[in-house]
Amino acid sequence: MATISQDSLRSLRNQLFARMQKLPIRYFDTHKHGDIMSIYTNDIDALRQAIEQSIPQLLQTAITLIGVTVTMLTVSPLLFIVVLIMVGIMFMVIKNISAKSGRYFGEQQKNLGIENGFIEEMMSGQKVVKAFVHEEESMADFDKINEELFQSSYLANRYANVLMPILGNLGNVSFVLTALVGGVFALNGVGGLTIGGLMAFLQLNRSFNGPITQVSQQLNFVLMALAGADRIFDLLDEAEEVDQGKVTLVNYELVDGQMVVTDKKTNHWAWKHPRPNGDYELVELVGNVVFQDVDFSYDGKKQILHDVNLYADKGQKVAFVGATGAGKTTITNLINRFYDIQSGVITYDGIDVKLIEKDSLRRSLGIVLQDTHLFTGTIAENIAYGRADATREEILEAARIANVDSFVQHLDNGYDTVLTDDGAGLSNGQRQLIAIARAALANAPVLILDEATSSIDSRTEKMVQEGMDRLMEGRTVFVIAHRLSTIVNSDVIMVMDHGHIIERGDHDSLMEQGGTYYRLYTGGLEID
Repeated sequence: MATISQDSLRSLRNQLFARMQKLPIRYFDTHKHGDIMSIYTNDIDALRQAIEQSIPQLLQTAITLIGVTVTMLTVSPLLFIVVLIMVGIMFMVIKNISAKSGRYFGEQQKNLGIENGFIEEMMSGQKVVKAFVHEEESMADFDKINEELFQSSYLANRYANVLMPILGNLGNVSFVLTALVGGVFALNGVGGLTIGGLMAFLQLNRSFNGPITQVSQQLNFVLMALAGADRIFDLLDEAEEVDQGKVTLVNYELVDGQMVVTDKKTNHWAWKHPRPNGDYELVELVGNVVFQDVDFSYDGKKQILHDVNLYADKGQKVAFVGATGAGKTTITNLINRFYDIQSGVITYDGIDVKLIEKDSLRRSLGIVLQDTHLFTGTIAENIAYGRADATREEILEAARIANVDSFVQHLDNGYDTVLTDDGAGLSNGQRQLIAIARAALANAPVLILDEATSSIDSRTEKMVQEGMDRLMEGRTVFVIAHRLSTIVNSDVIMVMDHGHIIERGDHDSLMEQGGTYYRLYTGGLEID
């Protein structure tokens, strides 16, 4: 049974992870990571305990009950009716108590997920907790969460534990009632029952009630597993990220002046449009991005973007500035379709992005996210997230462009240095440089630099700027930065306010206007 359970749970964990990979970003924005982790650990473990301990017991009980039932029917079918009445009462008790206990076991699993999420949050934020001497407040918050977990666990187990003595007493009542009715039957010769037959039936009655009482001992495991299974299947039932795109990104080579799809790594990219007749059309990937009358809301209620219109041609550097919450990062989330717009259209090389397969769309974009995440592995492996099939030489070249060399050369193991805990041993600037190297390795025609240098000190920023300029050459670039010094050479600067583009132009023209950008640049307004 242990082998079967472990094999089943391995398959279930694989299904859970595969489903997680297909969920939209919105799901992770609205669910605590610790709660999701609790599904993979606590809920799966609850299932394991039920499979390994409860199911064998239940199977043994079922076999015993079937055998005893057949024998009892052979001895006295009429007396078995009395037993059935008591069994019916037992199952009504089990149903009522397990319903209450099951509800609390569900709350227990939910509260366990909340507690795990809180602990994860506190562990990652310990520096902030200690810096602001927030230990007592954190402890108070934890006490509250832990108390809710205690209450749900206490009530769940209280109801489950009271079941066994109740069933034991009902079993005794069943035995006495069967003995009384059986005695009357035996004395009056009802159904041909004899004293010897009655004694045998009473012994069978004990054997019948015993397994039912034993089942109650497994109720905790079963109810906890059912509560965990509800959460597991809720995750498995979550809707996948919608992707109806048919246009794919392919490598091409020129044959007799014509673009031809190839499996070779040519670094020449084209959009492959399928046609109804089974043929296809190739359109060269250029990097022109256009927003037309775009409105967007994350929750369908509060409008984040209002009637946004912008265009970026190949080789243009487009920068967004504005206060926090103005909608700058939202625009980049829409380009790579982490979210879909409610109205308007976004085109990429003249193609509605909704028609482009999401994997292909995202492969055509190089991105440096606002929050740099480094995975457990070597520095080289982390850079290789930019392109999985990259060679060692390509990884090192991307690192050189992003100036990762500036600190890696001082590490004992160089690019083979293993990073753990989100690169905890590196500075913010070093982590940001690795993220920039990923984008360089992707070698995409469109770059999204979301706060790309916001965590880099002035000296490091100066070191990386030349490499970034080389990286951006010939590409469409979207930049979001709070340091206005990093975007003064942009072709177009979009000034945003509450989801509206209120000013646009290059640095010089916006300074001449003397509007919001001028006041931001000269310090008349705070950018945050």
